[in-house]
Amino acid sequence: MPERILVVDDQRNMRTTLALMLRSAGYEVEEASSGAQGADRACRGEFELVLTDLRMGAESGVDLLRAVKQGDSLTEVIVMTAYGTVESAVEAMRLGAHDYIQKPFTEAELLVKVERALTKRRLSGQVQLFANDFKERFKFENIIGRSEAIRAVLGRVLRVAPTDATVLITGESGTGKELVARAVHANSKRSDKAFVPINCAAISETLLESELFGHARGAFTGAVATRKGLFEEAHGGTFFFDEIAETSVQFQAKLLRLIESHEVRRVGENTPIQVDVRIVAATNQDLRSAVNAKQFREDLYYRLNVARFVLPPLRDRREDIPILAHHFLEKYNRRHGKCAYFGEGVLEAMMAQEFRGNVRELENLVEQAVALAASDAIGIDDVMPVESLTLKAPGLRTLATVVDDAERLAIEDALRETSGSRERTAEMLGISPTTLWRKITRLDVRTGD
Repeated sequence: MPERILVVDDQRNMRTTLALMLRSAGYEVEEASSGAQGADRACRGEFELVLTDLRMGAESGVDLLRAVKQGDSLTEVIVMTAYGTVESAVEAMRLGAHDYIQKPFTEAELLVKVERALTKRRLSGQVQLFANDFKERFKFENIIGRSEAIRAVLGRVLRVAPTDATVLITGESGTGKELVARAVHANSKRSDKAFVPINCAAISETLLESELFGHARGAFTGAVATRKGLFEEAHGGTFFFDEIAETSVQFQAKLLRLIESHEVRRVGENTPIQVDVRIVAATNQDLRSAVNAKQFREDLYYRLNVARFVLPPLRDRREDIPILAHHFLEKYNRRHGKCAYFGEGVLEAMMAQEFRGNVRELENLVEQAVALAASDAIGIDDVMPVESLTLKAPGLRTLATVVDDAERLAIEDALRETSGSRERTAEMLGISPTTLWRKITRLDVRTGD
């Protein structure tokens, strides 16, 4: 079905010409001769794009923009201006316009901008569809994707969440393990109770035990009052152990007892306290290998591994990169008050990257691009890793190259001053003769021999 575009301009010839151009390109086009008429048409019909002049008498293009965005925030708007300055067009973009085009323009220029706006509309629509289908019904906050791998994970969440089964989530860092844990909680019968997360790698063993189980007054230096542990705080809800593999075997024994008995004992007390918590654990390590290496208790592994989720790395679901990138682009445009957009070839360049840091690395990359790009148009260089630019860009040198060149020059100068004596050269440079020989070999130093 062809995408629908509304053309709004008070000059009939311009409006008719634009409509013909767009119809020839395969779009379905409607026309309006004023801002008021355009707003009325936009309210009554569903358009993917509105192309409007800025200056149209009583109702300006900015007024139309506001009306369109209030009616359907996903409808993209391109504003046209015939004036030498672009202040008004930039202001329109700050209010939500996708782009502007300055008259006179060619058909090719127009079609490129139109296709770019519609591409964004399609991706935003997919994100919105996901939000409507999952966030509202299943409270899947911030889990974005359309790949088969992600759909399989979400389908499994819906099957596992209503049960009280213990959950183990594995996957590389940055794949969204805590998001899945929260989704499990949100779709469980415990959703109205607390979700309590803790990062086992960020807290020392002694403090971790006190935090989880609580302590009695006087149990240790500084324990001036009795304190409830986080397990008690999570009573009736879900407790999430992130980086569970970072715990000691001794602590794992206490956790196993808790899971099996549903009892905790505060540090310094003997009286057990009943707790009802669902355990969800996550790790970026191979627990099976940790068990074989005697670094993780086998009985706890099997107790946790009741319902297993394996989150795929981003490089294995590259089709999700454009949707995620636009999601983060909109997020950081709002946060930084920007109107940034991805330029030609940017999404393709991002899809070709490895993203060893997964979704977390992608989000960081987009935030940097929004904050640091020289213009609203994010270019390919803005989304390339620094190390990639350093190694590939002509004329750029790495820090290691600069250091090697400096060392080579210093050794060659010292050899000249000592007439080639390696013993005296080593003494002059403050290094051993063996180190000097290694550097001469590695750096291919000209010794004059």
